Amino acid sequence: MSTAEIARMDQVLCAQRTAFTAAQPESLAVRRDRIDRAIALLIDHKDAFAKAVSADFGHRSTEQTLMTDIMPSVGALKHAKKHFEAWSRDEKRKAMFPLGLIGARAKVVWQPKGVVGVIAPWNFPVGMVMVPMAGILAAGNRAMIKPSEFTERVAEVFAETVPKYFAEEEMAVFTGGVEVGSAFSKLAFDHLIFTGATSVGKHIMRAAADNLVPVTLELGGKSPTFIGRSANKAQAGERIAMGKMMNAGQICLAPDYLLVAKDQEGAMIESVKAGVGAMYPSLLANDDYTSVVNGRNFERLQGYLADAKDKGAELIEVNPAGEDFKASNGNKMPLTIVRNVNDDMKVMQEEIFGPILPVMTYDTIDSAIDYVNSHDRPLGLYYFGQDKAEEQKVLSRTISGGVTVNDVLFHNAMEDLPFGGVGPSGMGNYHGADGFKTFSHPRAVYRQSGLDVGKLSGFKPPYGKQTAATLARELKK
Repeated sequence: MSTAEIARMDQVLCAQRTAFTAAQPESLAVRRDRIDRAIALLIDHKDAFAKAVSADFGHRSTEQTLMTDIMPSVGALKHAKKHFEAWSRDEKRKAMFPLGLIGARAKVVWQPKGVVGVIAPWNFPVGMVMVPMAGILAAGNRAMIKPSEFTERVAEVFAETVPKYFAEEEMAVFTGGVEVGSAFSKLAFDHLIFTGATSVGKHIMRAAADNLVPVTLELGGKSPTFIGRSANKAQAGERIAMGKMMNAGQICLAPDYLLVAKDQEGAMIESVKAGVGAMYPSLLANDDYTSVVNGRNFERLQGYLADAKDKGAELIEVNPAGEDFKASNGNKMPLTIVRNVNDDMKVMQEEIFGPILPVMTYDTIDSAIDYVNSHDRPLGLYYFGQDKAEEQKVLSRTISGGVTVNDVLFHNAMEDLPFGGVGPSGMGNYHGADGFKTFSHPRAVYRQSGLDVGKLSGFKPPYGKQTAATLARELKK
């Protein structure tokens, strides 16, 4: 990467911050207009984005991109447009006793932070830019975007379209590979949001630390799926199949592995297979089924399967039409269910991010909970079952970024729920009001009474009787 390219990023950051400062306070009308322009950008160019995504993946249907990238982005922006005026209102807070009684006032004012950097992943290359953009724009910020280099055609569409709707001082796009991403992460943003792998998130956080840039990290991990004995197995199988096969499992919230009662394992596997077959009677020539994004990830996934098999696992290929994937020139993969797994296998160590589904068995739900608690806290957690006491036990004794009960993924689709991880699965939240707050600074404002509060409370030297009275009152058990 040339010094000129690095200098340009610095220049754009400086121009955005200068424009931001000059425009303060940014009116709600300006924010609304930016949200409208973001919506227009997406709708006007939805087909170009879908075509670019499919080209980058090797194949992904237009319908899936519209449903999983464009529609959630438009929905998030519309939700923000409807509610951000209410989110922006000052919040009254109580002045400490007895100051409130003598005229003191306190409140929180929500201020925009300034310039927000957005580093997006390849799996949902449009949505992971534009869903957080709802909170960024609603809060009154400017934005600089670094799309993934693995979806370079999508990055090109962003680079071509954003300048048609936004001045560079409002929103700017920077394309390129690892060097560009590394330099981008080192910029002195007012906030940085990164979505991607935990391993990369650590580098992003280190780079941001040099400038004390606050970060929101949306990472991944191994989202467990509890199958209670009381679960409707047919329904659970269908819903797990939908969540695991969507985008060929290349979703940070995909059900990563199942936890099933030992005596119900066979029935549960058959239910998942039936769910796959109902949605995808065939896979290779099926426009609805997405390809693994590239050869590198295809080989990574094949390596996981080979490693599991070498260490004693049973591989069950779910191939409804009996197609010959080895003769295919592409990177499509059928779902492979993996039985008899253990923690020595890579499928139980790494986030899978593809169409592989390990199945672990348990004797008691408590042992399944203990297993989950002995590993990193996941981004998502799923429970299937009708036993409310068991459901409460699973939810109260585990910690995860979010939970969906009797389905998978759907908590992420709720714009009024915060979305984020815990520890290795991320930090910070966005979506709805929580996104607005993430990209805002809660400024404390205190207005003092006209009375001499320091003297009345004994804070002013020389200390005396009033000081003693205040201390005696406040330092009681």
